[in-house]
Amino acid sequence: MYERILVPTDGSPESERAVEEALDLAALADATVVALYVVDTSDYESLPEAKWAALRSELESEGERAVEAVAERANEAGVDAETVVADGTPHEVILERAKSGDVDAVAMGTHGRSGVERFLLGSVTERVVRESPVPVLVARVAESA
Repeated sequence: MYERILVPTDGSPESERAVEEALDLAALADATVVALYVVDTSDYESLPEAKWAALRSELESEGERAVEAVAERANEAGVDAETVVADGTPHEVILERAKSGDVDAVAMGTHGRSGVERFLLGSVTERVVRESPVPVLVARVAESA
């Protein structure tokens, strides 16, 4: 079935929902969860190097906390976990991992946005679903009222 399930996380409700689903699937399949946080370098390309260095350190620390939280939840669920913090554009880094053969499934969350909102904001999940060579589990988070 599955041996390694990639779970991109940023601590958001969307990624937390995906973590829940990935842990359930990993427990059933006796798989390892690979928690990934991507420091989105494309958002900060125009910053001066000194500012970027300080911000990068802060973002990497945030990433470490996010993936460690997933690893702790995996441990509580009796699931093996690995953690990765990487730099790049989120959908590109996720797809690189999916295409490398390192993982055989991806679990991601989404708001289920549509129309102009999706067009303006883009969707990392949508890009991964369209281009991933491995199955992608998409966990939808209900919109707040």
